[in-house]
Amino acid sequence: MQKDKIVVGLDIGTTKICAIVGRKNEYGKLEVLGMGKAVSDGVIRGIVTNIDKTVHAISKAVGEAEEQAGINIRVVNVGIAGQHIKSSVHHGSITRKSNDEEITIEDVNRLTNDMYRIVIPPGSEIIHVMPQDYVVDYEEGIKDPVGMSGVKLEADFHVITAQTNAINNVNKCVRRAGLEIENLILEPLASSLAVLSDEEKEAGVCLVDIGGGTTDIALFHDNIIRHTAVVPFGGNIITSDIKQGCSVMQHQAEQLKVKFGKAIAEEANPNEIVSIPGLRNRPPKEISIKNLAHIIEARMEEIIELVHTEIITSGFENKLAGGLVITGGGSQLQYAKQLFEYMTGMDARIGYPNEHLGKSKVEVVKSPMFATSIGLVLSGFRALDERENRYQQVGVGHTPVRESSNGADFFRRILDKTKDLLIDDFDDKDY
Repeated sequence: MQKDKIVVGLDIGTTKICAIVGRKNEYGKLEVLGMGKAVSDGVIRGIVTNIDKTVHAISKAVGEAEEQAGINIRVVNVGIAGQHIKSSVHHGSITRKSNDEEITIEDVNRLTNDMYRIVIPPGSEIIHVMPQDYVVDYEEGIKDPVGMSGVKLEADFHVITAQTNAINNVNKCVRRAGLEIENLILEPLASSLAVLSDEEKEAGVCLVDIGGGTTDIALFHDNIIRHTAVVPFGGNIITSDIKQGCSVMQHQAEQLKVKFGKAIAEEANPNEIVSIPGLRNRPPKEISIKNLAHIIEARMEEIIELVHTEIITSGFENKLAGGLVITGGGSQLQYAKQLFEYMTGMDARIGYPNEHLGKSKVEVVKSPMFATSIGLVLSGFRALDERENRYQQVGVGHTPVRESSNGADFFRRILDKTKDLLIDDFDDKDY
C-alpha cells in the first residue's frame, strides 16, 4: 500500500548532496523520516567531475539518512541537472485499425513510445517524453484522448535529453555507493512537485530554481509542462564575484553573501561596514555592505535576464497568470523576489516545499534549499504528468517501453501488477 511505501530522494547538487527518506501519512501528506547531507566537492554546474569524491559524499548523506530513519536504503530517486540538458517539442502520430473501437491507454503508450525512437544528437539520451495536447482525427486541443473514437491519434511531445556521459557518471556514482536508481528525474520537474500548487500549474506559472551551479526553469500552463531550460549560473558564481570583488577567501565570500547579501543595492545602508579577519598577522579587512550589494545585484540581474529570455522564447510570457515561483538556495537572498518582479514585470513568490509536507522529524526540510530533494521523494509517489496517475489506475500499460534495459523493467512491472490484480481478485471473492 502507498502509506507503507517508503521513498528516498537523492539530490546530487553542486553545493550539497542530500538524501531524504519519506513516506505518506494517513492524510496523503509527505512525512520526512530522515535526512542526510554532505558537501559536494565532485560536482560542478550539475555535472559529476570527480567520481570518488561524489561517491564518498553520496555514501555519507545516505548513511546519515539511514541512521535517522532507522532503515536500510537500497533504491533511490535521483535528480539530474546541468547545462547539457536540452528540451524540444516534437510531433508524433499513429494510425489505428478501426474507428469503432475506443482509443485505449495502449494506443497512447504506443504513441509515446515512438518518441523514444526519434533522431537526437549523438552522445545524447532521452530522459523524459511528456505529452502536451493530443489531436484525434484533426480535432485539436484534447488533453486526454482515452475513451474517444478516432483513427488518427497525434500529439506534441516535450522531449528532454541529457548527455549520455553525464547520465553514465551519475549512474556510476550511485552504483558505487551500493545503491540502485529507481527513476532519473530532471531536477526542475522534481522541484515543481514540491512547491507548485495545481491552481498555479493550471493558470500558468514559471518555476525558477536557483541552485549552486545552475538555475533551472520549468514552465507550466493548463497543468502541462510546456518548457524547461537550464541557465549555467547559480549561487556559486555570485560567491566567486564577491571573492574577487572584495579580495576575500571563498568561505568568507559565502558567509558575506548569506549573512549580509542583498539583491537590490538601493536597500543597503551606505554606512554599514563588515570587518573580516585578516590572513595571518594581517589587519582585518573592512567591507562596505553597499559595495557587496552592488556586486550581487549585477550578477542577479544577469541571471534574471537569462530567465526572462527563456520565458519569452517559450511563447508563454503572456499566459502566466501565476507569475514566478522562486525556489532553491539562491531564493533566500534578501530582496531576490523584489528584483525578479521589478525586472520581469511579473508577480513572484518564494517557493517553500511545505505544500505537501505533513509532520516531519526534520524541520529544516521546509527551506527552499531542499525543494528538489523533497520533489524527488514526491516523484516516487506521483507521476510527473497527472494524466499518468489516471492511466495507472485504469491499466497496467502506463510505463513507456524504452529500447534500453528498461524494457526488462517494464515487463517485470507488468508481471508484478498482474500478480497483484490476481491476488486482489481472489481476496474479493467469497469461496
